[in-house]
Amino acid sequence: MRRILAFLSGLSAVGAGASAYAQQPREWQINLQTPATPFAEAGLAFNNLLLVIIIGISVFVLALLAIVIFRFNAKRNPTPSKTTHNTLLEVVWTVVPVLILVVIAVPSFRLLYLGDRVENPEMTLEVTGYQWYWGYEYPDQQIDEFASYMIPDEEIDEEAGQLRLLSVDNPVVLPVDTDIQILVTAADVLHSFAVPAFMIKTDAVTMRWNETWARIQEEGVYYGQCSELCGIGHGYMPIEIRAVSREAFDQWTIEQVGDAEIDPENPPVLLTTTWAEAMAERDAQVRLAAAE
Repeated sequence: MRRILAFLSGLSAVGAGASAYAQQPREWQINLQTPATPFAEAGLAFNNLLLVIIIGISVFVLALLAIVIFRFNAKRNPTPSKTTHNTLLEVVWTVVPVLILVVIAVPSFRLLYLGDRVENPEMTLEVTGYQWYWGYEYPDQQIDEFASYMIPDEEIDEEAGQLRLLSVDNPVVLPVDTDIQILVTAADVLHSFAVPAFMIKTDAVTMRWNETWARIQEEGVYYGQCSELCGIGHGYMPIEIRAVSREAFDQWTIEQVGDAEIDPENPPVLLTTTWAEAMAERDAQVRLAAAE
């Protein structure tokens, strides 16, 4: 009964368009995760188009089989026709599949072009796959690479919302409403950086940068995993992305950079203000706190 209720709940969520973002796999989930980026929305629309086409073809073929079985069986049709060729029929079953492929190809190429790259990114995230964890670096924000490891089962804090096999010790922090260029590589064997809610899956290849992009539309936590059989620890290198506001991302950037020496000619890039303005505001707050 519990499984039946969970299944019906999943159906209702799909029918209602999923009121909450499906940020991680869920029990009895029968649809793709709710899209969190424009590319994921386009991918879901293309998936739904293919479902309509596939169901239509399946129903049509099933109907033809039923007609053949019930109308042309030996009992109802003891003297079968000797017809071997039908020009019109041969033209139809050649032209119609071609038209179906054209209907599929046009949005398919459009989707591939959309997901290829972003022309004018506001920031860049560099992702490196290791055996068996991920490394992240923010070159524009001058945040050096840090490692992101899966939290072991015995250390999972369920009250804090951590998930087994998905939560990490150092999640990626990214801003919403921002065109983010994502460059992916590997330091050893093949990996694959995949986040279902963003509908991105980019191979991580040693000595090569592969490019993808994302524009996250909603704040929240999004999970992914390595999708390449990379070795014994393949199932233990998840991806956790925390999407925050642009203002919160700038504050996080300032905290990560800390008191490191900054080249005034090439300061870290902030999204809502300049580095000089942010430092001046921070100094003013320090002076105000000291005066109080």
